[in-house]
Amino acid sequence: MSDRFSRRVFLLGSAALAMTAPRALAQTNDLYGGAMDAGTNDGSGGLWYDPAQLPPAESPEDFPIPQANLNKIPAQFHRQLVNYSGPEWPGTIVVDPANHFLYHVQEGHLAIRYGVGVGRAGFAWSGLAKVGLKRRWPRWLPPKEMVERDPNARKWINGQPGGPDNPLGARALYLYANGQDTFYRIHGTNAPDSIGKSMSSGCIRMLNQDIAELYLQVPKGTQVVVRTSDGSAISLIDSSAAKIDSSAGQGQDIGTPQ
Repeated sequence: MSDRFSRRVFLLGSAALAMTAPRALAQTNDLYGGAMDAGTNDGSGGLWYDPAQLPPAESPEDFPIPQANLNKIPAQFHRQLVNYSGPEWPGTIVVDPANHFLYHVQEGHLAIRYGVGVGRAGFAWSGLAKVGLKRRWPRWLPPKEMVERDPNARKWINGQPGGPDNPLGARALYLYANGQDTFYRIHGTNAPDSIGKSMSSGCIRMLNQDIAELYLQVPKGTQVVVRTSDGSAISLIDSSAAKIDSSAGQGQDIGTPQ
C-alpha cells in the first residue's frame, strides 16, 4: 500500500454514508493484510499467506458454545439492557472503547450493552464500517507483525482452524469499508478475562456467549460505529450535520442501566 495508516485512528475524508449524518469511514489497513517487505520472512516481497485462505473458512464442526463464568467478570461488563442517549438508528452497533462497551441499539432509546476487550495502546482505532461477512467458528489468519515476532503465530501462517482454541472464538463479524475488508473484527475469545481490558491487536473481543447472540441479531450490512479511544464522538465530514450527543464524550458512558 502507498499510504500508511495510523493504527491509533484512521478516518476517511471522502463521502461516507451514515444513517444519521455523514461521518468518517474506517479504512482498510495493512496490519492484518498486504505485501511483505523484501527481506522479511521469505524475502520474496510477496504475500506472507496463501490468498486462497481468504475469505476465511468456517469450521466443519459446530462446537458447543463455552459459557464464561460471569462471577469472574465485573458486573458492568455483563450483558444488560440500558437506556441509550446516542443518535444512531436501531440496529446499529456502537463500540465505546474508553468504557469497554459495545451497544446494539434498540427501539425506544434502549440498547443491549455488552462488555468487550479492545485494542491496546498503539492498536486502537475508530471510524465507521459495516458488517461485510459473518463466520461461525472461523479460521484465524495471524497478522503479519505477529507472524514476524511470534513463533507460535508463525506456525499458523496460513490460518488456525476454527474451534474452542482459536483466538477468534465462536463467531466473528468482519468489518468492511468502501466494500473492502478492513481486517478488523468483532469476535469471540478463548480468554474471557480479557473482557473490560485494552489488550488486543485492534479487534473487538466479546464473550463467546455474547458474540453468538449478537451474530444472530445482526445481518450483513449492519452499520458499525467505533468511537475514539477517549470516548469522544467521531468527527463529522459535514460540520453543519447533526452532532453526536456530547454526553458520550470524554469517556462518559452513553448508556445507563434500566
